[in-house]
Amino acid sequence: MKNSVLACLLLIAVSSFSQQKKWTLQESVAHALENNITVKQTENSLLINEQDIKAAKGQFLPSVSASTGHSLGIGTQRIDIGETQVIVDRTSNSTRFGVGANQTIFNGFRLTNLYKQSNLNLEINKLELSRIKDDIALNVVNAYLNTLFNKENLETAKAQFDFSQKQLKQVQDLVDAGVQPKANIYDAEATLSRDAQQVTIAENNYNLALLTLSQLLQVPFDGFDVEIIEIDTPSEALLYSDVTPVLNYALNNRSEIKIAEKNIENAELNTEISKSGFLPSVTLGYGFNTNAFYSNIIKNEAAFLDQLNNQKSHSFNLSVNIPIFSRFQNKTAVAKSKIQETNSQLRLDQAKLDLEANIQRAYTDAQAAFKAYIAAKKSLASQELAFNNSKERYDIGNMTAFDLEQARIQFINAQSSLINAKYDFVFKTKVLDFYMGKSLVD
Repeated sequence: MKNSVLACLLLIAVSSFSQQKKWTLQESVAHALENNITVKQTENSLLINEQDIKAAKGQFLPSVSASTGHSLGIGTQRIDIGETQVIVDRTSNSTRFGVGANQTIFNGFRLTNLYKQSNLNLEINKLELSRIKDDIALNVVNAYLNTLFNKENLETAKAQFDFSQKQLKQVQDLVDAGVQPKANIYDAEATLSRDAQQVTIAENNYNLALLTLSQLLQVPFDGFDVEIIEIDTPSEALLYSDVTPVLNYALNNRSEIKIAEKNIENAELNTEISKSGFLPSVTLGYGFNTNAFYSNIIKNEAAFLDQLNNQKSHSFNLSVNIPIFSRFQNKTAVAKSKIQETNSQLRLDQAKLDLEANIQRAYTDAQAAFKAYIAAKKSLASQELAFNNSKERYDIGNMTAFDLEQARIQFINAQSSLINAKYDFVFKTKVLDFYMGKSLVD
């Protein structure tokens, strides 16, 4: 009982500690890769493939089996006693033992190709596991960046709310001093209410982003939080100047391309396996048997072990099966396999086209995102200058509260646009890093 209580307390303490910590990007990706259900299922598929390899390798070995049996016979039998035939009750017991072995000598290289195919399936599933992990890592990075994006938006909304609070106090002081009309207080209070609403919306978006990331990591949302990291300011140095190296690397190294290429090899092996149906098969067999027999009619039966030793027999057989007509089964199997080869080649071509299209789109998106960031940065500088000028004019009574609010809204929109453009560019660049095989957590 004492040990159970201590274990429960330790579990609660560990759980509390794990929820109090802030998750880093590296920890998030590592946790997702370790605990994702699809990853675990694919890893189990690899274990199945390993067993398939062992089974295919075992097909080259002879099969050995042993058999034993006992039969009991009860009935009557007519026997001669002198010159008289008498019907007597007859009871007999027969025991037999046998061992047999069979070995495939040749079956059109079917076993060899099946063994190659089992190894190839393992390679394909390893590549599939790598592809799945890459996709999961990219999804986690995207969700993490989205969380940071909403966190920064929340900080901006809070800063605007603080500014509105100060502005309301300043307007109150000016109204009390008789410099501005009392109606300006109502405008300032309305602005403060709108900013409070924006803070609530930003908090909700941030919590939703955290919820999405926690669900992706399959961890409890209660107490979940992330470590805030500094996002590099977009610059020409972060932008790929040419898409060709990305395309070349991806076409030579991406898992989806390698999987499509391996599937062509698999289809070719299926064709070879189908062709084996046209070739003869040769098997060699060996059998060892012995038995012992007893009957109540015969009084001088040899001893049980003596009978087993005296009635041993060995048998050898060589079987050759030559296919002559299989009702077109072999012919159609080969024809279908060749069609699958063609389809596998078409799937490789499609995979290359899809990959090239995705990379070209990502490259174009990254360039557009960088241009949008530069434009948003210039717009923010202009709007900030315009807002400061409007505030100065408002303070001396040369601008209405409505016009000041319009300038502030434009300034807020410029801030939001810059934040959005920055994270959009960072993610688009991460996508290109993804296709270049670079780490997404650096």
